[in-house]
Amino acid sequence: MASEVKMCLLCRGAKGLCGRPYCPVIAKNAALIKVGRVIGKRELFGSSPPSVFVGRYGYPEVFAGPSTPPVTGDTSVYDLPERWLGLPLERVLDYRLSMVTARGRVRVDRPERSRLVRELHELVLSVKPVDVEVRLRRPPKPALKLSDYEAPQGPTAPLEEFKVVGGGGSAKVVEYVYGDVDLRALDAILRLYEGRIPVTHIQRMLSVGALGRGRGRRLVPTRWAITAVDDTISKHLIRGIKRAPLVNEYRVYARRYAKNLFVAVLIPGPWSFEWMEAWYPNSTWNPGGRVVVEGDWEGPLGRSTYASIGGCYYAARLATSEHLASLGRQATAVVLREIYPGFNIPIGVWFVRENLRAMYKEGPILKTDSWGEVLDSLERVTDLGAGRWLASSKLLAGSGHVSITDYLEGAGVEG
Repeated sequence: MASEVKMCLLCRGAKGLCGRPYCPVIAKNAALIKVGRVIGKRELFGSSPPSVFVGRYGYPEVFAGPSTPPVTGDTSVYDLPERWLGLPLERVLDYRLSMVTARGRVRVDRPERSRLVRELHELVLSVKPVDVEVRLRRPPKPALKLSDYEAPQGPTAPLEEFKVVGGGGSAKVVEYVYGDVDLRALDAILRLYEGRIPVTHIQRMLSVGALGRGRGRRLVPTRWAITAVDDTISKHLIRGIKRAPLVNEYRVYARRYAKNLFVAVLIPGPWSFEWMEAWYPNSTWNPGGRVVVEGDWEGPLGRSTYASIGGCYYAARLATSEHLASLGRQATAVVLREIYPGFNIPIGVWFVRENLRAMYKEGPILKTDSWGEVLDSLERVTDLGAGRWLASSKLLAGSGHVSITDYLEGAGVEG
């Protein structure tokens, strides 16, 4: 403990001496300054980004409610992962820790019968922050909930009453899909996406039962809604990609960010997709002493089961299909992630989606007709090395360009 205190005194949040990509002391203290205004209180007034949460425990009767910081003004960045890249992670944690989520019990079916859900609908119809008044049954306590799916969540408290009191601003496409009770949820999601509504906002609308046909509308737990929207949009894009010509070269992309490495390889061939993660010791989900590689994939016919690697698979597939659609090309796409020691905080699938979007926007680090150059690039860029990735991948190893043994022998690597 003494050594940790000394390290913090020497670092003061600026040098990263603890090996983390963020400073937990800065994040906690910044959030406590804001949320301290409501600790011990039962009334909260603030500008919701807008933000909502729908739980999954007890389904079909779940907890749901608004999230808001105890501040007013433009709070949109508090719940808009599309704007978080480039910010220090402690800033993101500050935003999330300082939002109070008020929760009430609701049934997922027939949302129109619930006054709470009707208020939540009014909230998510806005694409700008909304002023809300919240009365709590008990004061909130400082807390942080972390998830591989959702963004970090701050204090929660049981809800007594909640109402929208001002601010906000809607978009025509949002009003249209909400008002069209004959429009399927799938079609509504695509209409919103084509109308340039952020994926995060579409996920909110699906979650609180604001999309779909009439009495068929249902609340969807936030975790499920995130993956459902990523899955729906990427499937739609993939249908168009399959009709496009193949990329005419190998392309390699790479991005390092906050003790993570993201790499994508686009291979001339029919649409197929693979997502793999290499967790190093002392990273979030690997307390062991060796690197663990996990992944999942799909061929041209897609998937019929949920990906074993979880929601990051669908977030990565969305970013990749967006890029191929923008190119007007089809490819076999293999996307890799290395997670290094020090990255020990579950932060949500947005982290994958937004980093891959940024990586593709930066453009490829290599365009080549040589498969050997692709493997050499993987060897240079990744810490794990081309041999380990080839051995772990279904699509790289099965591409038919070169066998794992041939590559390892050619590179002088001992088995």
